Amino acid sequence: MMENRKVLKSGEFLVDEIGPKDIFIPEEFNEEQLMIAQTCTDFLETELYPILDKLDSPDIELMKSTLKKAGELGLMGISIPEEYGGFGQSFITQMLAAEKIGAGYSFSVAFMAHTGIGTLPLMYYGNEDQKQKYVTKLATGEFLGAYCLTEPGAGSDANSGKSKAKLSEDGKHYILNGQKMWITNAGFADIQTVFAKIDNDRCLSAFIVERNSPGVVVNPDEHKMGIKGSSTAQIFYNDVMVPVENLLGNRGEGFRIALSILHMGRIKLGANVLGASKKAITDSVKYANERKQFGVLISTFGAIKFKLAEQVIRTFAIEAATYRVCKDIDDQIEKNKSAGIEKGRATIEGISHYAVEAAILKVYGSEVLDYVVDEAVQIHGGMGYSAEMAVERGYRDSRINRIFEGTNEINRLLVVDTAMKRAMKGDFNLFGEAEKLAGNMDSIKNDQIPRESCFEEKLRYIKNFKKVILIVINGASKQFGKNLAREQEILMCISDMIMETYVSESVALRIQKLEAMKGTYAIAIYKEILDVFIYDAAAKVRKAAFDAVYSLGSGEMSAKYIRCIDILTSVAGVNVKEARRKIADNLISDNSYKF
Repeated sequence: MMENRKVLKSGEFLVDEIGPKDIFIPEEFNEEQLMIAQTCTDFLETELYPILDKLDSPDIELMKSTLKKAGELGLMGISIPEEYGGFGQSFITQMLAAEKIGAGYSFSVAFMAHTGIGTLPLMYYGNEDQKQKYVTKLATGEFLGAYCLTEPGAGSDANSGKSKAKLSEDGKHYILNGQKMWITNAGFADIQTVFAKIDNDRCLSAFIVERNSPGVVVNPDEHKMGIKGSSTAQIFYNDVMVPVENLLGNRGEGFRIALSILHMGRIKLGANVLGASKKAITDSVKYANERKQFGVLISTFGAIKFKLAEQVIRTFAIEAATYRVCKDIDDQIEKNKSAGIEKGRATIEGISHYAVEAAILKVYGSEVLDYVVDEAVQIHGGMGYSAEMAVERGYRDSRINRIFEGTNEINRLLVVDTAMKRAMKGDFNLFGEAEKLAGNMDSIKNDQIPRESCFEEKLRYIKNFKKVILIVINGASKQFGKNLAREQEILMCISDMIMETYVSESVALRIQKLEAMKGTYAIAIYKEILDVFIYDAAAKVRKAAFDAVYSLGSGEMSAKYIRCIDILTSVAGVNVKEARRKIADNLISDNSYKF
Protein backbone atom coordinates (compact mmCIF):
# COMPACT_ATOMS: atom_id res chain seq x y z
CA MET A 1 0.00 0.00 0.00
CA MET A 2 1.03 3.57 -0.63
CA GLU A 3 1.27 4.45 3.07
CA ASN A 4 3.65 1.56 3.78
CA ARG A 5 6.35 2.67 1.44
CA LYS A 6 8.58 5.69 1.13
CA VAL A 7 7.84 7.81 -1.93
CA LEU A 8 10.38 10.37 -3.12
CA LYS A 9 9.52 13.51 -5.03
CA SER A 10 10.93 13.99 -8.50
CA GLY A 11 14.71 14.40 -8.29
CA GLU A 12 14.77 13.79 -4.54
CA PHE A 13 16.78 10.59 -5.07
CA LEU A 14 19.81 12.88 -5.35
CA VAL A 15 19.76 13.57 -1.59
CA ASP A 16 17.78 10.67 -0.15
CA GLU A 17 17.64 6.88 -0.28
CA ILE A 18 14.85 4.34 -0.44
CA GLY A 19 14.83 0.60 0.15
CA PRO A 20 13.87 -2.30 -2.13
CA LYS A 21 10.41 -2.51 -0.55
CA ASP A 22 9.76 1.05 -1.75
CA ILE A 23 9.98 0.30 -5.47
CA PHE A 24 7.93 -1.64 -7.99
CA ILE A 25 9.78 -4.16 -10.16
CA PRO A 26 8.65 -6.01 -13.32
CA GLU A 27 8.68 -9.32 -11.47
CA GLU A 28 5.60 -8.08 -9.57
CA PHE A 29 3.21 -7.84 -12.54
CA ASN A 30 -0.12 -9.45 -11.69
CA GLU A 31 -2.05 -11.93 -13.81
CA GLU A 32 -4.27 -9.32 -15.44
CA GLN A 33 -1.27 -7.20 -16.43
CA LEU A 34 0.49 -10.22 -17.94
CA MET A 35 -2.66 -11.11 -19.90
CA ILE A 36 -2.79 -7.59 -21.38
CA ALA A 37 0.91 -7.86 -22.24
CA GLN A 38 0.31 -11.21 -23.95
CA THR A 39 -2.56 -9.74 -25.96
CA CYS A 40 -0.21 -7.02 -27.23
CA THR A 41 2.47 -9.58 -28.13
CA ASP A 42 -0.05 -11.86 -29.86
CA PHE A 43 -1.32 -8.91 -31.90
CA LEU A 44 2.19 -8.17 -33.15
CA GLU A 45 2.83 -11.82 -34.00
CA THR A 46 -0.43 -12.46 -35.85
CA GLU A 47 -1.47 -9.09 -37.29
CA LEU A 48 1.71 -7.04 -37.67
CA TYR A 49 4.86 -9.08 -38.39
CA PRO A 50 3.37 -10.83 -41.47
CA ILE A 51 2.69 -7.45 -43.14
CA LEU A 52 5.74 -5.43 -42.03
CA ASP A 53 7.35 -5.18 -45.47
CA LYS A 54 4.12 -4.01 -47.09
CA LEU A 55 3.49 -1.59 -44.21
CA ASP A 56 6.94 -0.05 -44.70
CA SER A 57 6.51 0.28 -48.48
CA PRO A 58 4.81 2.57 -47.14
CA ASP A 59 1.09 1.80 -47.17
CA ILE A 60 -0.94 4.43 -45.31
CA GLU A 61 -4.26 2.62 -45.70
CA LEU A 62 -2.76 -0.61 -44.36
CA MET A 63 -1.36 1.24 -41.33
CA LYS A 64 -4.76 2.81 -40.75
CA SER A 65 -6.59 -0.52 -40.92
CA THR A 66 -4.01 -2.20 -38.66
CA LEU A 67 -4.45 0.51 -36.06
CA LYS A 68 -8.21 0.05 -36.23
CA LYS A 69 -7.76 -3.70 -35.64
CA ALA A 70 -5.81 -2.85 -32.48
CA GLY A 71 -8.71 -0.60 -31.49
CA GLU A 72 -11.22 -3.41 -32.01
CA LEU A 73 -9.20 -5.56 -29.59
CA GLY A 74 -9.33 -2.80 -26.97
CA LEU A 75 -5.61 -2.04 -27.11
CA MET A 76 -6.22 1.67 -27.67
CA GLY A 77 -8.31 2.08 -24.55
CA ILE A 78 -5.94 0.73 -21.91
CA SER A 79 -5.33 4.16 -20.33
CA ILE A 80 -8.85 5.54 -20.94
CA PRO A 81 -11.39 5.41 -18.07
CA GLU A 82 -14.30 2.99 -18.49
CA GLU A 83 -16.86 5.79 -18.74
CA TYR A 84 -15.22 6.87 -22.02
CA GLY A 85 -14.95 3.41 -23.55
CA GLY A 86 -11.61 2.27 -22.16
CA PHE A 87 -10.30 -0.05 -19.45
CA GLY A 88 -9.01 2.48 -16.92
CA GLN A 89 -5.76 0.64 -16.24
CA SER A 90 -2.99 1.85 -13.92
CA PHE A 91 0.04 3.72 -15.19
CA ILE A 92 2.14 0.60 -14.58
CA THR A 93 -0.12 -1.39 -16.89
CA GLN A 94 -0.02 1.35 -19.53
CA MET A 95 3.77 1.21 -19.46
CA LEU A 96 3.79 -2.57 -19.82
CA ALA A 97 1.53 -2.33 -22.86
CA ALA A 98 3.79 0.41 -24.28
CA GLU A 99 6.79 -1.88 -23.80
CA LYS A 100 5.20 -4.80 -25.64
CA ILE A 101 3.98 -2.62 -28.53
CA GLY A 102 7.51 -1.17 -28.70
CA ALA A 103 8.60 -4.32 -30.53
CA GLY A 104 6.33 -3.28 -33.40
CA TYR A 105 8.74 -1.08 -35.39
CA SER A 106 6.94 1.73 -37.28
CA PHE A 107 3.56 0.47 -36.11
CA SER A 108 4.57 1.23 -32.53
CA VAL A 109 5.22 4.87 -33.51
CA ALA A 110 1.76 5.26 -35.05
CA PHE A 111 0.10 3.39 -32.18
CA MET A 112 1.87 5.32 -29.43
CA ALA A 113 1.23 8.65 -31.18
CA HIS A 114 -2.48 7.85 -31.31
CA THR A 115 -2.90 6.44 -27.80
CA GLY A 116 -0.54 8.99 -26.23
CA ILE A 117 -0.14 12.46 -27.66
CA GLY A 118 -3.07 11.99 -30.05
CA THR A 119 -5.65 11.06 -27.40
CA LEU A 120 -4.48 12.06 -23.95
CA PRO A 121 -4.51 15.86 -24.33
CA LEU A 122 -8.28 15.52 -24.87
CA MET A 123 -8.59 12.99 -22.06
CA TYR A 124 -6.67 15.07 -19.53
CA TYR A 125 -7.66 18.60 -20.52
CA GLY A 126 -10.95 18.19 -22.36
CA ASN A 127 -14.31 19.11 -20.87
CA GLU A 128 -17.09 16.54 -20.56
CA ASP A 129 -18.63 17.33 -23.95
CA GLN A 130 -15.24 17.04 -25.68
CA LYS A 131 -14.53 13.72 -23.98
CA GLN A 132 -17.91 12.28 -24.95
CA LYS A 133 -17.61 13.51 -28.53
CA TYR A 134 -13.99 12.58 -29.22
CA VAL A 135 -12.32 10.46 -26.53
CA THR A 136 -14.98 7.75 -26.69
CA LYS A 137 -14.18 7.26 -30.38
CA LEU A 138 -10.40 7.63 -30.01
CA ALA A 139 -10.49 4.91 -27.32
CA THR A 140 -11.93 2.38 -29.78
CA GLY A 141 -9.99 3.42 -32.88
CA GLU A 142 -13.08 4.74 -34.64
CA PHE A 143 -11.22 8.05 -34.71
CA LEU A 144 -7.43 8.23 -35.04
CA GLY A 145 -5.48 11.09 -33.49
CA ALA A 146 -2.47 13.32 -34.11
CA TYR A 147 -0.61 16.00 -32.14
CA CYS A 148 0.40 19.14 -34.03
CA LEU A 149 3.01 21.21 -32.21
CA THR A 150 6.23 21.43 -34.25
CA GLU A 151 6.63 24.12 -36.92
CA PRO A 152 9.42 24.85 -39.42
CA GLY A 153 10.79 27.55 -37.09
CA ALA A 154 9.69 26.07 -33.79
CA GLY A 155 11.10 22.70 -32.78
CA SER A 156 12.70 22.53 -29.34
CA ASP A 157 11.50 26.10 -28.71
CA ALA A 158 7.85 25.13 -29.13
CA ASN A 159 6.34 28.33 -27.75
CA SER A 160 7.91 30.35 -30.57
CA GLY A 161 5.43 28.91 -33.11
CA LYS A 162 3.87 31.29 -35.63
CA SER A 163 0.44 29.62 -36.01
CA LYS A 164 -2.33 32.06 -35.16
CA ALA A 165 -6.00 31.94 -34.20
CA LYS A 166 -8.44 34.85 -34.25
CA LEU A 167 -12.00 34.94 -32.95
CA SER A 168 -14.55 35.41 -35.74
CA GLU A 169 -16.81 38.46 -35.72
CA ASP A 170 -19.83 36.42 -34.62
CA GLY A 171 -17.78 34.90 -31.77
CA LYS A 172 -18.63 31.33 -32.80
CA HIS A 173 -15.31 30.23 -34.31
CA TYR A 174 -11.56 30.66 -34.07
CA ILE A 175 -10.06 31.29 -37.50
CA LEU A 176 -6.87 29.22 -37.56
CA ASN A 177 -3.88 29.82 -39.83
CA GLY A 178 -0.50 28.16 -39.72
CA GLN A 179 1.79 25.32 -40.69
CA LYS A 180 2.84 22.21 -38.75
CA MET A 181 5.54 19.71 -39.65
CA TRP A 182 6.80 16.26 -38.64
CA ILE A 183 3.25 15.31 -37.63
CA THR A 184 2.94 11.59 -36.93
CA ASN A 185 -0.30 10.04 -38.27
CA ALA A 186 -0.91 13.17 -40.38
CA GLY A 187 -1.88 11.11 -43.42
CA PHE A 188 -4.98 9.62 -41.79
CA ALA A 189 -5.67 11.20 -38.38
CA ASP A 190 -9.30 12.26 -37.98
CA ILE A 191 -8.67 14.44 -34.93
CA GLN A 192 -5.74 16.83 -34.51
CA THR A 193 -4.66 18.66 -31.36
CA VAL A 194 -3.27 21.88 -32.83
CA PHE A 195 -1.30 24.54 -30.94
CA ALA A 196 -1.52 28.20 -31.93
CA LYS A 197 -1.51 31.65 -30.31
CA ILE A 198 -4.75 33.59 -30.09
CA ASP A 199 -4.20 37.15 -31.30
CA ASN A 200 -0.97 38.40 -29.71
CA ASP A 201 -0.97 36.09 -26.70
CA ARG A 202 2.43 35.24 -25.23
CA CYS A 203 1.55 31.56 -24.77
CA LEU A 204 0.00 28.98 -27.03
CA SER A 205 -3.56 27.75 -26.85
CA ALA A 206 -4.71 24.29 -27.94
CA PHE A 207 -7.52 23.45 -30.35
CA ILE A 208 -9.30 20.26 -31.39
CA VAL A 209 -9.39 20.30 -35.19
CA GLU A 210 -11.26 17.79 -37.34
CA ARG A 211 -9.38 16.64 -40.42
CA ASN A 212 -12.33 17.20 -42.78
CA SER A 213 -12.66 20.88 -41.82
CA PRO A 214 -12.39 23.18 -44.88
CA GLY A 215 -8.90 24.69 -45.07
CA VAL A 216 -7.02 21.73 -43.55
CA VAL A 217 -4.46 20.64 -46.14
CA VAL A 218 -2.25 17.59 -45.53
CA ASN A 219 0.92 17.31 -47.61
CA PRO A 220 2.18 13.99 -49.03
CA ASP A 221 4.19 11.89 -46.56
CA GLU A 222 7.85 12.67 -45.91
CA HIS A 223 10.53 10.19 -47.02
CA LYS A 224 12.36 9.13 -43.87
CA MET A 225 15.44 7.17 -42.81
CA GLY A 226 13.37 4.79 -40.70
CA ILE A 227 9.87 4.20 -39.30
CA LYS A 228 8.82 4.18 -42.96
CA GLY A 229 5.42 2.66 -42.26
CA SER A 230 4.35 5.56 -40.04
CA SER A 231 2.74 8.54 -41.72
CA THR A 232 4.69 11.78 -41.23
CA ALA A 233 3.65 14.93 -43.07
CA GLN A 234 3.19 18.68 -42.97
CA ILE A 235 -0.26 20.11 -42.32
CA PHE A 236 -1.41 23.57 -43.41
CA TYR A 237 -4.30 25.48 -41.85
CA ASN A 238 -5.82 28.09 -44.15
CA ASP A 239 -8.60 30.08 -42.48
CA VAL A 240 -9.86 26.95 -40.75
CA MET A 241 -13.06 27.66 -38.80
CA VAL A 242 -12.64 25.94 -35.44
CA PRO A 243 -15.78 26.03 -33.25
CA VAL A 244 -15.15 27.94 -30.01
CA GLU A 245 -16.25 24.85 -28.08
CA ASN A 246 -13.16 23.09 -29.53
CA LEU A 247 -10.74 25.21 -27.53
CA LEU A 248 -8.93 22.62 -25.40
CA GLY A 249 -8.41 23.72 -21.82
CA ASN A 250 -8.20 27.44 -21.16
CA ARG A 251 -6.93 30.20 -23.41
CA GLY A 252 -3.14 30.45 -23.13
CA GLU A 253 -2.89 27.02 -21.48
CA GLY A 254 -1.57 25.31 -24.60
CA PHE A 255 2.10 25.54 -23.69
CA ARG A 256 1.40 23.91 -20.33
CA ILE A 257 -0.63 21.20 -22.08
CA ALA A 258 2.20 20.64 -24.56
CA LEU A 259 4.84 20.32 -21.84
CA SER A 260 2.68 18.00 -19.72
CA ILE A 261 1.98 15.71 -22.66
CA LEU A 262 5.69 15.68 -23.56
CA HIS A 263 6.56 14.52 -20.01
CA MET A 264 4.12 11.67 -20.47
CA GLY A 265 5.53 10.88 -23.91
CA ARG A 266 9.08 10.78 -22.58
CA ILE A 267 8.27 8.30 -19.84
CA LYS A 268 6.32 6.08 -22.22
CA LEU A 269 9.14 6.23 -24.76
CA GLY A 270 11.33 4.69 -22.04
CA ALA A 271 9.00 1.68 -22.04
CA ASN A 272 8.55 1.66 -25.81
CA VAL A 273 12.26 1.37 -26.57
CA LEU A 274 12.49 -1.42 -24.01
CA GLY A 275 10.27 -3.65 -26.14
CA ALA A 276 12.32 -2.86 -29.24
CA SER A 277 15.53 -3.61 -27.36
CA LYS A 278 14.36 -7.02 -26.14
CA LYS A 279 13.25 -7.91 -29.68
CA ALA A 280 16.68 -6.96 -31.08
CA ILE A 281 18.46 -9.01 -28.41
CA THR A 282 16.34 -12.06 -29.21
CA ASP A 283 17.07 -11.61 -32.93
CA SER A 284 20.78 -11.31 -32.09
CA VAL A 285 21.08 -14.44 -30.00
CA LYS A 286 18.98 -16.55 -32.39
CA TYR A 287 21.30 -15.60 -35.24
CA ALA A 288 24.42 -16.19 -33.12
CA ASN A 289 23.09 -19.65 -32.24
CA GLU A 290 22.63 -20.51 -35.93
CA ARG A 291 25.58 -18.87 -37.70
CA LYS A 292 28.82 -20.84 -37.95
CA GLN A 293 32.28 -19.49 -38.71
CA PHE A 294 35.55 -21.43 -38.54
CA GLY A 295 33.43 -24.53 -37.97
CA VAL A 296 31.75 -23.35 -34.76
CA LEU A 297 28.74 -21.26 -33.77
CA ILE A 298 29.59 -17.58 -33.39
CA SER A 299 27.78 -17.61 -30.05
CA THR A 300 30.83 -19.44 -28.66
CA PHE A 301 33.16 -16.51 -29.41
CA GLY A 302 34.17 -14.23 -26.55
CA ALA A 303 33.78 -11.10 -28.67
CA ILE A 304 30.18 -12.04 -29.50
CA LYS A 305 29.45 -12.97 -25.88
CA PHE A 306 30.61 -9.51 -24.83
CA LYS A 307 28.11 -7.89 -27.19
CA LEU A 308 25.23 -10.15 -26.15
CA ALA A 309 25.94 -9.64 -22.45
CA GLU A 310 26.23 -5.88 -22.78
CA GLN A 311 22.92 -5.75 -24.67
CA VAL A 312 21.31 -7.61 -21.76
CA ILE A 313 22.95 -5.54 -19.01
CA ARG A 314 21.89 -2.20 -20.45
CA THR A 315 18.37 -3.37 -21.26
CA PHE A 316 17.85 -4.89 -17.81
CA ALA A 317 19.05 -1.62 -16.30
CA ILE A 318 16.71 0.69 -18.18
CA GLU A 319 13.86 -1.72 -17.45
CA ALA A 320 14.57 -1.40 -13.72
CA ALA A 321 14.56 2.40 -13.94
CA THR A 322 11.44 2.50 -16.11
CA TYR A 323 9.20 0.51 -13.80
CA ARG A 324 10.68 2.04 -10.64
CA VAL A 325 8.99 5.37 -11.31
CA CYS A 326 5.64 3.90 -12.44
CA LYS A 327 4.37 3.11 -8.95
CA ASP A 328 5.42 6.57 -7.77
CA ILE A 329 3.29 8.06 -10.54
CA ASP A 330 0.29 5.86 -9.72
CA ASP A 331 0.54 6.92 -6.08
CA GLN A 332 0.89 10.60 -7.00
CA ILE A 333 -2.22 10.33 -9.19
CA GLU A 334 -4.20 8.84 -6.28
CA LYS A 335 -2.85 11.53 -3.96
CA ASN A 336 -4.01 14.22 -6.40
CA LYS A 337 -7.47 12.70 -6.70
CA SER A 338 -7.75 12.48 -2.91
CA ALA A 339 -7.00 16.21 -2.81
CA GLY A 340 -10.10 16.82 -4.94
CA ILE A 341 -8.38 17.32 -8.30
CA GLU A 342 -10.46 16.17 -11.29
CA LYS A 343 -9.39 12.72 -12.54
CA GLY A 344 -7.89 13.82 -15.86
CA ARG A 345 -5.91 16.69 -14.36
CA ALA A 346 -4.90 14.51 -11.40
CA THR A 347 -3.43 11.99 -13.83
CA ILE A 348 -1.43 14.34 -16.02
CA GLU A 349 -0.18 16.29 -13.00
CA GLY A 350 0.90 13.02 -11.40
CA ILE A 351 2.89 12.14 -14.51
CA SER A 352 4.27 15.66 -14.94
CA HIS A 353 5.50 15.70 -11.35
CA TYR A 354 8.20 13.18 -12.31
CA ALA A 355 9.68 15.36 -15.05
CA VAL A 356 13.29 14.64 -13.99
CA GLU A 357 12.79 10.89 -14.24
CA ALA A 358 10.86 11.28 -17.51
CA ALA A 359 13.82 13.02 -19.15
CA ILE A 360 16.21 10.39 -17.74
CA LEU A 361 14.18 7.50 -19.16
CA LYS A 362 13.86 9.18 -22.55
CA VAL A 363 17.58 9.84 -22.94
CA TYR A 364 18.93 6.70 -21.32
CA GLY A 365 16.39 4.41 -22.96
CA SER A 366 16.87 5.76 -26.48
CA GLU A 367 20.64 5.47 -26.16
CA VAL A 368 20.41 1.93 -24.81
CA LEU A 369 18.30 0.97 -27.81
CA ASP A 370 20.74 2.61 -30.21
CA TYR A 371 23.56 0.57 -28.66
CA VAL A 372 21.55 -2.66 -28.77
CA VAL A 373 20.44 -2.34 -32.40
CA ASP A 374 23.92 -1.29 -33.52
CA GLU A 375 25.44 -4.39 -31.95
CA ALA A 376 22.58 -6.49 -33.33
CA VAL A 377 23.62 -5.47 -36.84
CA GLN A 378 27.26 -6.19 -35.98
CA ILE A 379 26.45 -9.65 -34.64
CA HIS A 380 24.65 -10.40 -37.89
CA GLY A 381 27.70 -9.23 -39.87
CA GLY A 382 27.00 -8.66 -43.56
CA MET A 383 23.49 -10.07 -43.17
CA GLY A 384 22.74 -7.33 -40.66
CA TYR A 385 23.10 -4.78 -43.44
CA SER A 386 20.59 -6.64 -45.60
CA ALA A 387 16.95 -5.58 -45.69
CA GLU A 388 16.12 -9.29 -45.36
CA MET A 389 16.87 -9.17 -41.65
CA ALA A 390 14.74 -7.62 -38.91
CA VAL A 391 17.77 -5.98 -37.30
CA GLU A 392 18.27 -3.76 -40.35
CA ARG A 393 14.79 -2.31 -39.87
CA GLY A 394 15.34 -2.05 -36.12
CA TYR A 395 18.60 -0.14 -36.64
CA ARG A 396 16.98 2.47 -38.90
CA ASP A 397 13.84 2.79 -36.81
CA SER A 398 15.79 3.33 -33.59
CA ARG A 399 17.49 6.55 -34.61
CA ILE A 400 14.42 8.78 -34.33
CA ASN A 401 14.05 8.07 -30.61
CA ARG A 402 16.93 10.40 -29.74
CA ILE A 403 14.99 13.20 -31.48
CA PHE A 404 11.38 12.34 -30.54
CA GLU A 405 9.80 14.05 -27.50
CA GLY A 406 12.55 16.67 -27.38
CA THR A 407 16.11 15.91 -28.48
CA ASN A 408 18.41 14.11 -26.07
CA GLU A 409 20.43 17.30 -25.77
CA ILE A 410 17.38 19.26 -24.62
CA ASN A 411 16.39 16.47 -22.25
CA ARG A 412 19.87 16.25 -20.74
CA LEU A 413 19.64 19.94 -19.92
CA LEU A 414 16.13 19.40 -18.54
CA VAL A 415 17.37 16.72 -16.13
CA VAL A 416 19.64 19.22 -14.38
CA ASP A 417 17.49 22.31 -14.80
CA THR A 418 14.31 20.64 -13.52
CA ALA A 419 16.07 19.06 -10.55
CA MET A 420 17.56 22.42 -9.56
CA LYS A 421 14.25 24.24 -9.96
CA ARG A 422 12.47 21.63 -7.85
CA ALA A 423 15.15 22.06 -5.18
CA MET A 424 14.83 25.86 -5.25
CA LYS A 425 11.08 25.45 -4.88
CA GLY A 426 11.73 23.55 -1.66
CA ASP A 427 10.92 19.99 -2.78
CA PHE A 428 14.26 18.78 -1.39
CA ASN A 429 17.44 20.27 0.04
CA LEU A 430 19.81 19.88 -2.91
CA PHE A 431 21.85 23.04 -2.43
CA GLY A 432 22.02 22.75 1.35
CA GLU A 433 23.36 19.20 1.13
CA ALA A 434 25.79 20.24 -1.62
CA GLU A 435 27.11 23.15 0.45
CA LYS A 436 27.49 20.96 3.53
CA LEU A 437 29.41 18.33 1.58
CA ALA A 438 31.63 20.92 -0.13
CA GLY A 439 32.48 22.38 3.27
CA ASN A 440 33.74 18.99 4.48
CA MET A 441 35.72 17.87 1.44
CA ASP A 442 38.92 17.54 3.44
CA SER A 443 37.31 14.85 5.58
CA ILE A 444 36.14 12.69 2.62
CA LYS A 445 37.92 9.36 2.61
CA ASN A 446 37.39 5.86 1.33
CA ASP A 447 34.84 4.55 3.82
CA GLN A 448 35.03 0.85 2.95
CA ILE A 449 33.11 -1.17 5.54
CA PRO A 450 34.40 -4.59 6.67
CA ARG A 451 32.17 -7.60 5.93
CA GLU A 452 29.50 -5.57 4.15
CA SER A 453 27.05 -7.49 1.96
CA CYS A 454 26.94 -7.24 -1.82
CA PHE A 455 24.02 -4.82 -1.71
CA GLU A 456 25.45 -2.74 1.12
CA GLU A 457 28.60 -2.32 -0.94
CA LYS A 458 26.79 -1.37 -4.15
CA LEU A 459 24.44 1.07 -2.42
CA ARG A 460 27.43 2.66 -0.68
CA TYR A 461 29.01 3.22 -4.09
CA ILE A 462 25.78 4.76 -5.36
CA LYS A 463 25.59 7.04 -2.33
CA ASN A 464 29.12 8.14 -3.20
CA PHE A 465 28.03 8.87 -6.79
CA LYS A 466 25.39 11.20 -5.34
CA LYS A 467 28.09 12.96 -3.33
CA VAL A 468 30.10 13.48 -6.51
CA ILE A 469 27.06 15.06 -8.19
CA LEU A 470 26.50 17.41 -5.24
CA ILE A 471 30.18 18.43 -5.16
CA VAL A 472 30.19 19.23 -8.88
CA ILE A 473 26.87 21.12 -8.71
CA ASN A 474 28.24 23.15 -5.81
CA GLY A 475 31.46 23.97 -7.65
CA ALA A 476 29.71 24.82 -10.93
CA SER A 477 27.11 27.00 -9.17
CA LYS A 478 29.78 28.96 -7.32
CA GLN A 479 31.89 29.40 -10.43
CA PHE A 480 29.15 30.52 -12.81
CA GLY A 481 26.20 31.58 -10.64
CA LYS A 482 23.19 32.50 -12.77
CA ASN A 483 25.29 32.04 -15.91
CA LEU A 484 25.52 28.28 -15.30
CA ALA A 485 22.58 27.80 -17.69
CA ARG A 486 24.90 28.89 -20.53
CA GLU A 487 27.53 26.28 -19.65
CA GLN A 488 25.81 23.47 -21.48
CA GLU A 489 28.88 21.24 -21.66
CA ILE A 490 29.15 21.21 -17.87
CA LEU A 491 25.41 20.69 -17.44
CA MET A 492 25.64 17.72 -19.82
CA CYS A 493 28.31 16.18 -17.60
CA ILE A 494 26.16 16.67 -14.50
CA SER A 495 23.17 15.19 -16.33
CA ASP A 496 25.13 12.10 -17.34
CA MET A 497 26.16 11.57 -13.71
CA ILE A 498 22.57 11.95 -12.53
CA MET A 499 21.31 9.45 -15.10
CA GLU A 500 23.96 6.85 -14.32
CA THR A 501 23.23 7.22 -10.61
CA TYR A 502 19.45 6.89 -10.94
CA VAL A 503 19.73 3.83 -13.16
CA SER A 504 22.42 2.27 -10.95
CA GLU A 505 20.25 2.66 -7.87
CA SER A 506 17.25 1.23 -9.74
CA VAL A 507 19.24 -1.86 -10.76
CA ALA A 508 20.60 -2.44 -7.25
CA LEU A 509 17.19 -2.08 -5.59
CA ARG A 510 15.51 -4.30 -8.18
CA ILE A 511 17.98 -7.13 -7.66
CA GLN A 512 17.91 -6.73 -3.88
CA LYS A 513 14.11 -7.04 -3.97
CA LEU A 514 14.42 -10.03 -6.30
CA GLU A 515 16.67 -11.76 -3.77
CA ALA A 516 14.04 -11.29 -1.06
CA MET A 517 11.42 -12.76 -3.41
CA LYS A 518 13.36 -15.67 -4.92
CA GLY A 519 16.40 -16.35 -2.77
CA THR A 520 20.13 -15.86 -3.25
CA TYR A 521 20.72 -18.88 -5.51
CA ALA A 522 17.98 -17.88 -7.97
CA ILE A 523 19.44 -14.43 -8.59
CA ALA A 524 23.11 -15.34 -9.07
CA ILE A 525 23.07 -14.22 -12.71
CA TYR A 526 21.51 -10.88 -11.74
CA LYS A 527 24.34 -10.19 -9.32
CA GLU A 528 26.69 -10.56 -12.27
CA ILE A 529 24.64 -7.89 -14.05
CA LEU A 530 24.83 -5.67 -10.97
CA ASP A 531 28.60 -6.12 -10.59
CA VAL A 532 29.35 -5.15 -14.20
CA PHE A 533 26.85 -2.30 -14.33
CA ILE A 534 28.05 -0.55 -11.16
CA TYR A 535 31.71 -1.07 -12.11
CA ASP A 536 31.08 0.59 -15.48
CA ALA A 537 28.85 3.31 -13.99
CA ALA A 538 31.61 4.34 -11.58
CA ALA A 539 33.97 4.93 -14.51
CA LYS A 540 31.33 6.97 -16.36
CA VAL A 541 30.53 9.10 -13.30
CA ARG A 542 34.24 9.63 -12.71
CA LYS A 543 34.89 10.72 -16.30
CA ALA A 544 31.91 13.10 -16.40
CA ALA A 545 32.87 14.61 -13.03
CA PHE A 546 36.49 15.11 -14.06
CA ASP A 547 35.40 16.72 -17.33
CA ALA A 548 33.12 19.11 -15.45
CA VAL A 549 35.67 20.05 -12.80
CA TYR A 550 38.52 20.55 -15.25
CA SER A 551 36.14 22.84 -17.16
CA LEU A 552 35.82 25.03 -14.07
CA GLY A 553 39.48 26.00 -14.31
CA SER A 554 42.57 25.05 -12.34
CA GLY A 555 43.48 25.97 -8.81
CA GLU A 556 43.55 24.73 -5.26
CA MET A 557 39.77 24.21 -5.11
CA SER A 558 39.77 22.18 -8.34
CA ALA A 559 42.49 19.96 -6.89
CA LYS A 560 40.24 19.33 -3.88
CA TYR A 561 37.35 18.39 -6.14
CA ILE A 562 39.53 16.01 -8.14
CA ARG A 563 40.82 14.32 -4.97
CA CYS A 564 37.27 13.80 -3.66
CA ILE A 565 35.96 12.51 -6.99
CA ASP A 566 38.89 10.10 -7.18
CA ILE A 567 37.98 8.68 -3.76
CA LEU A 568 34.20 8.63 -4.23
CA THR A 569 34.28 6.84 -7.60
CA SER A 570 36.69 4.16 -6.42
CA VAL A 571 35.02 0.72 -6.58
CA ALA A 572 36.23 -2.84 -6.18
CA GLY A 573 37.54 -4.57 -9.29
CA VAL A 574 35.29 -6.99 -11.17
CA ASN A 575 36.22 -9.89 -13.45
CA VAL A 576 34.08 -8.43 -16.20
CA LYS A 577 35.10 -11.09 -18.71
CA GLU A 578 33.77 -13.96 -16.61
CA ALA A 579 30.69 -12.02 -15.50
CA ARG A 580 29.74 -11.13 -19.06
CA ARG A 581 30.35 -14.69 -20.25
CA LYS A 582 27.96 -16.03 -17.62
CA ILE A 583 25.30 -13.49 -18.62
CA ALA A 584 25.78 -14.30 -22.31
CA ASP A 585 25.69 -18.06 -21.66
CA ASN A 586 22.37 -17.63 -19.89
CA LEU A 587 20.98 -15.74 -22.89
CA ILE A 588 22.45 -18.25 -25.34
CA SER A 589 20.89 -21.14 -23.44
CA ASP A 590 17.45 -19.53 -23.44
CA ASN A 591 17.85 -18.44 -27.10
CA SER A 592 15.77 -15.32 -26.33
CA TYR A 593 15.65 -12.46 -23.83
CA LYS A 594 14.13 -13.87 -20.60
CA PHE A 595 15.85 -11.81 -17.91
